Amino acid sequence: MPMESFPDGFRALVIGASGGIGAALAEALRNNLRCGAVIELGRSTIPTLDLSDAASIEQAAGVLAQQEPFHLILNAAGVLHNADFMPEKRLDDLDHGQLLATFEVNTFGPALLLRYFTGLLDRQRGVLAMLSAKVGSIEDNRLGGWYSYRASKAALNMLIKTASIEVRRSQPNAVLLALHPGTVNTRLSQPFRGAEIGRSAGVAAQDLLRVIDSLGPDASGSFHAYDGTPLPW
Repeated sequence: MPMESFPDGFRALVIGASGGIGAALAEALRNNLRCGAVIELGRSTIPTLDLSDAASIEQAAGVLAQQEPFHLILNAAGVLHNADFMPEKRLDDLDHGQLLATFEVNTFGPALLLRYFTGLLDRQRGVLAMLSAKVGSIEDNRLGGWYSYRASKAALNMLIKTASIEVRRSQPNAVLLALHPGTVNTRLSQPFRGAEIGRSAGVAAQDLLRVIDSLGPDASGSFHAYDGTPLPW
């Protein structure tokens, strides 16, 4: 993946690099000859960044602000299920704790990333891309279910769109994106036949980087699938 829209020696930051897609994105960038630096952030890195801990997000941004700007910031963290819950199939499954846990990682934490990390973008070529999901599209919702996950991603999309309008005023070259990675064979998708129908994380990472490379400031605030197709909100 040449990443020709970025300058030689471009600097990248991957948040959630311990997950399947995040790790693949970090590896693809490290293997890119034009990428000068890849920094990974997560719960076990230094500085620490935990999307459920607002203070850690602000503190990590403060540490990174002492360094050079980033040309590419990627947030690949997200939650669909964990040891305590699975996606809801019906209204009777709705649970306050599950809603809160899902929104903390998929929406509230990313909202603070927008607050604290957009200022770290390079002023000439700076992209902040977050993994969303097609199931977060309200218009595309035909099957129902998955209440917490769908709603958290729909809210994330609104945050990205709204932030792009404000950021454009002071950083006209900035590009804020919501990206749908498709079905990928990771821990997130394995309970849903991800191993059978999903692409490898490495292939997904290359697809996502190709889409990012193709989009400029005019696309800021947009929602795209891994093949570059614009998605409805």
